[in-house]
Amino acid sequence: MPAGRGKKANDRIRAVSRHSLAYILCAISELFRHYEFDPLDLLVIHAVLNANVINVMKDADLDERFGSIDAVEPDSIKRGVSRAALSRFLNLPLETIRRRAARLKRVGILAEGPEGLIVTEGNQFRFGDNHYLQKTNILLVRKLLRDLASVGVKGPDDL
Repeated sequence: MPAGRGKKANDRIRAVSRHSLAYILCAISELFRHYEFDPLDLLVIHAVLNANVINVMKDADLDERFGSIDAVEPDSIKRGVSRAALSRFLNLPLETIRRRAARLKRVGILAEGPEGLIVTEGNQFRFGDNHYLQKTNILLVRKLLRDLASVGVKGPDDL
């Protein structure tokens, strides 16, 4: 490795860490601002929502089919997630996940699918189909990409 390259790569790592953390915090802040929910419930809801659509994101055809802002993944294709998997992923006690999930099921946000918990497509709070938050996220992603470009990251090979 050339003499100056190691320091430059380390400087870039630090810059990427700062900018990506700023993106994450801004995105979370928007969730908290938009929904009057306990922050831990929002974390559980969005972890379930993410787990539900991992299969969609890994399938190019499904990803394209449900990539539009006007397309919502139907409950029938969502992959459920177990409470134990959520507990491990979020590093929260299983009993905390059980209590939170039970309450979120009672209010109609979560449902029990064949493989575990899903965020219902017709939930009254529009989790997973909130156009305002989706558009806000695009603004935040654009800012992240501009910020990364300003520190020399134009693509994955720059990392």
